[in-house]
Amino acid sequence: MMTQAFYTGLSGLKTNTYAIDAISDNLSNVSTNGYRGYTTEFSSLFEESLNTISGQSTNNDSIGLGSRVQSTTMITSQGNIMQSDRSTDLAILGEGWFGVETQGEICYTRNGAFTFDSNSNLVTSDGYYVMGTKGNNITDGHITQPLSSTPLKDVSSQEKLSFPTQLTYPVDPTTEVSFAGNIGTEDTPRTMSVTAIDPQNNKNELKLNYSSPIIREDGGTTWKVTAQTLSSDGETLYDTQEGEAIFDSAGALLSTTLTNINNNGQTIAIDLGNKYNGVVAISNVDITTSATANGKEAGELVGYDIDKNGDIVATFTNGEQSSVGKVALYHFQNDQGLQRDSGVLFHSTSNSGNAMFYQDSTGNNIAGTNLMNYALESSNTNMTTSLTELIIYQRAYDANSKSVTTADEMMQKALEMDA
Repeated sequence: MMTQAFYTGLSGLKTNTYAIDAISDNLSNVSTNGYRGYTTEFSSLFEESLNTISGQSTNNDSIGLGSRVQSTTMITSQGNIMQSDRSTDLAILGEGWFGVETQGEICYTRNGAFTFDSNSNLVTSDGYYVMGTKGNNITDGHITQPLSSTPLKDVSSQEKLSFPTQLTYPVDPTTEVSFAGNIGTEDTPRTMSVTAIDPQNNKNELKLNYSSPIIREDGGTTWKVTAQTLSSDGETLYDTQEGEAIFDSAGALLSTTLTNINNNGQTIAIDLGNKYNGVVAISNVDITTSATANGKEAGELVGYDIDKNGDIVATFTNGEQSSVGKVALYHFQNDQGLQRDSGVLFHSTSNSGNAMFYQDSTGNNIAGTNLMNYALESSNTNMTTSLTELIIYQRAYDANSKSVTTADEMMQKALEMDA
């Protein structure tokens, strides 16, 4: 019995030391973003069965002899969500892991404190590259195709999210202009104009000159219309087109022969409206003019942000935006099987299975859970629970220490009696 007490106490000291270390690690990382705490599970080294009267007991009566660490289990509960002031900070609302490259190896983390470095690489606070899918819509520093969202490629196709520091949104030349207003019926020249963007990203002027109205026998008027496209300084004339605008006696537009004009290589459709919707010629009513044009000038990169869907969004000086990539969100069949490398970094094992993506009903890869930008997930360690468990394990350690001391004293007494 003395030997049994001695070795039982020693094994208890060892296991409780391990448990204290695990909880101390949890408490030391209570302020670490994305930290996953661990709990310790124990089992008996040996068990001594007790004799019971057959048929009178349904319990498995036994006495445990010694203890050992059975396993350490990851706490998978959600950590608290904290607001931040950066759009590149991401919090996972549910299961899933971010992927980062560390020394050529892909590791996984819940810490979404990301930022763009001086070379526009998306990295962690430790400088590790964040993995994801690029939109493949950038060529020679230009956006080739604006994207509202980047489709997520397969797991094996994920790469470092690196983007150019200088990026241009392409010019969208003006292709349509619409004019409206009242030019009246008096023989006085009228002018309407609008800014039109050409393929070279120049802001040119498209001007309509109404002149020489003719009063027809039916009481309507026919105006001569001359359209011109000029450079903003008026030095260069790109095209001139002439036509007529025919109005009825009430001033409604019946038809026009002026349909389009060239703007330094881009054909622009001219819309004067129809009947009272557009340009009218009504006497004794105030003269008014208005015009609208589509198209947008090119824009230079303002910066990159991340939205709540994980899309990397480039914003430009012309107010346009485009997705250029997407942060990957990985999943595992068994999160408990992940092996922690250090702090908040984990790597996959045969127990966790390979990383995978969830898919929707059409087979497209999806995040499978919600993300929140301008937010970070804190450690999921519950300080109150951890401190309570720490006290319990410390008391257990003291008890096992006392049992070793008592066993030692008993052995000493036995030896003295023998002497």
